[in-house]
Amino acid sequence: MIALASDHAGFELKKEIGRYLEGLKIPYNDLGPATNERTDYPRYGYLAAKAVASGEYEKGIVFCGTGVGMSLTANKVKGIRCVVCTDCYSAMLSRQHNNANMLALGARVVGADLAKLIVKLWLEAEFEGGRHQQRVDMIMKVESGNIDFL
Repeated sequence: MIALASDHAGFELKKEIGRYLEGLKIPYNDLGPATNERTDYPRYGYLAAKAVASGEYEKGIVFCGTGVGMSLTANKVKGIRCVVCTDCYSAMLSRQHNNANMLALGARVVGADLAKLIVKLWLEAEFEGGRHQQRVDMIMKVESGNIDFL
């Protein structure tokens, strides 16, 4: 199951991606907000990231104006690897090489059609493990403060 969340700037793109996921028969839950009234991205970025980190959701997709604020917020939650993507190649490799568990999209940066393609490729890509697992493990060590690889 996928967690979706946005601020006011990302609200319409979140709704569009929700409809797209429905068409693909991919289950999701919209964690808010329920309207496009002005709101603060850290509130909803945090809710989605906590839900993914806890295992309640397998992955999360968050939306704001640029994707940057949501990704910065999500990445403060232990266990989250959230990537801002504006292109398909980065979306695919963020899963294959970095095992990203959250995707951030900027509604003011990517249009709906590109966002759908990014989401599709991100969801279809699988983590390759191997040498990439070593690097993800290093990222997680940085997060825990156990930097023994320098």
